[in-house]
Amino acid sequence: MARIMSILMLLMLVFLAENQASSIEVAASHEVQNQGNLLQAMYGTTQGSLRPQECGGKCTYRCSATAYKKPCMFFCQKCCAKCLCVPAGTYGNKQSCPCYNNWKTKRGGPKCP
Repeated sequence: MARIMSILMLLMLVFLAENQASSIEVAASHEVQNQGNLLQAMYGTTQGSLRPQECGGKCTYRCSATAYKKPCMFFCQKCCAKCLCVPAGTYGNKQSCPCYNNWKTKRGGPKCP
């Protein structure tokens, strides 16, 4: 009887160890995938990280939430051509691209959306 209990305990330990190893592999693969998504989302948000032909797509997303799409696109593309970056998201986050953030109008307001 003691021998059967020992075998059952050993089988349970093997099962638990195998289960733990597979959950670690799954967690590691999710971490790598999330890191890739973050890098892709952050691409183009730092000064000089875009090529001029990539400005259109980034500005389209940047201006997607505004009611004033035409002027937003015009100024976003102008700023992107100069700074080669567009901040992440549809609003704010300008600190990631100082050139984009610091370019002002004649009146002192922000030039870039």
